[in-house]
Amino acid sequence: MARIVIVHGISNQFSGESELLAAWHPALCDGLRREGNSPLPEAAECFCPFYGDIFRPDGGLGHWSPEEEDVQNANPDEIGLLAEIWMGAAEVDPGVPGPGAHGETLFRFPRIAERSLNALAKSKYLADYLPLQFFGDLKQVVLYLNNADIRRKILNRVVSHIDEDTKIVIGHSLGSVVAYEALCEKRTRVASFLTVGSPLGIRNVVFEKLTPAANAMGVGAWPGAVQYWTNIAARGDIVAAQKKLAPLFGSKVEDLRIDSGWDAHSSTRYLNTEEAGKAIARGLNL
Repeated sequence: MARIVIVHGISNQFSGESELLAAWHPALCDGLRREGNSPLPEAAECFCPFYGDIFRPDGGLGHWSPEEEDVQNANPDEIGLLAEIWMGAAEVDPGVPGPGAHGETLFRFPRIAERSLNALAKSKYLADYLPLQFFGDLKQVVLYLNNADIRRKILNRVVSHIDEDTKIVIGHSLGSVVAYEALCEKRTRVASFLTVGSPLGIRNVVFEKLTPAANAMGVGAWPGAVQYWTNIAARGDIVAAQKKLAPLFGSKVEDLRIDSGWDAHSSTRYLNTEEAGKAIARGLNL
């Protein structure tokens, strides 16, 4: 089995395992070079479990391209996720008007989903992302958390690749949620867990829906037998709306902030950083 398991996030329904690994392995090695670790892992030591096909248009779940009507009929969790991302984007991007820009509060707004997308369309961090496409991809997060069959199918594809040979698990975007739950379920000893561009800290829509649930004090469960957990969030990454996870999962989480430029949610721009390299090197060297 692979020493390094990397779990992808949203917007990969048209990709595949080999394609993702072809981009991620060089980026991961570049991060290790920044850190100074040697030797570098071979591509064969890494595996990218793939579940994007579950959301592919011909897979029965993503068979439609979102229309304005779908935004108008967004369910409460989709609205909540958009609203949280909107508020996070307004904090880091002066071009995005915040919910209170016109003296109104967020929850008095009619048609919050539409207003959120209209505001997010002004973000430089979504310059190459059509608002409706962004909405369609975000639905993957809600589907995973609310549809038990989809959740189980996706988790099975990840859990089966975490075993005694696995030293590092990396989760990007929705993949950080999947990887977290897989580690909680499998409880295999893993040296290093790295989350990048993670929505794990988004309240109500994500955090409160995790399995296992937070304890009576509101602290999320530690992910299985993980020794070290590093969370990296880029300044402009609007999917990682809550940049720090330690307040929700405990002080053992190491929260780091980076700047990835305009493509702030890019998985490769996370993996090729010195910060990611250090987290990966620590796992490889244990």
